[in-house]
Amino acid sequence: MNLAIKSAAAISAALVLAGCQKADDEAFGQRVRAYLLAHPEVLQEVSVALQQKQQAEMAKAAASAIETHRAQLERDPRDLVINPEGKVTVVEFFDYRCGYCKLIAPEVVKLIEENPDVRFVFKEMPIFGEVSDTAAKMALTPQGKTKGLELYQAWMAEKALDEAGLDRHLAKAGLNPAEVRKAAADPAIERQILDIRALAQALKIEGTPAFVIGNTLIPGADLPALKAAITAAKATDLKKPSAPKA
Repeated sequence: MNLAIKSAAAISAALVLAGCQKADDEAFGQRVRAYLLAHPEVLQEVSVALQQKQQAEMAKAAASAIETHRAQLERDPRDLVINPEGKVTVVEFFDYRCGYCKLIAPEVVKLIEENPDVRFVFKEMPIFGEVSDTAAKMALTPQGKTKGLELYQAWMAEKALDEAGLDRHLAKAGLNPAEVRKAAADPAIERQILDIRALAQALKIEGTPAFVIGNTLIPGADLPALKAAITAAKATDLKKPSAPKA
């Protein structure tokens, strides 16, 4: 009999005994307190069990929200999409000035290069001030999208991205910074960013980066979890029955 079962059995016995003797609440509380003081490992087991339960509940709620917003997450025609023909989709919410986004960005690019069968959807979620806002809007212009992955790599590689850095990399990519800034003032782009923020709120995404693969939400720059989710999604896709031939 393991410790958890022994602990549960002991507590159950204390409860039964208390019921048989009709002990008052104070006496019962003292017995439980004494038992827990003598067996503090029980509290650790309870804490772990509670954490596991909470994580399971959060995962279930996230899966439900993802399913509700699937089309907006994966098929918004306004988003930058790399490998558009891929059968599995990865969605990233990010900010160009977010340190953790910068940390995982090279790995995201590597995953894109190594997985042509995976669609990568980029959700601009600026949360670090004016430069972040400007970068997001520039990236969502028609000109910016033509150089989407190139700008993503370049701006993420800048340790302290500023307005000069934005223009420098736009020019390096062959774009006219003044024209891109003018296009970035389009109210439709601001609307798109507001929609992305509302989507993140609906999914209870509180920071960047955050990834969504299938029904799995991965907060933070958790590369092992991201790779595992992609592998699992691919395996699930392979199990899907193929469409009947006409």
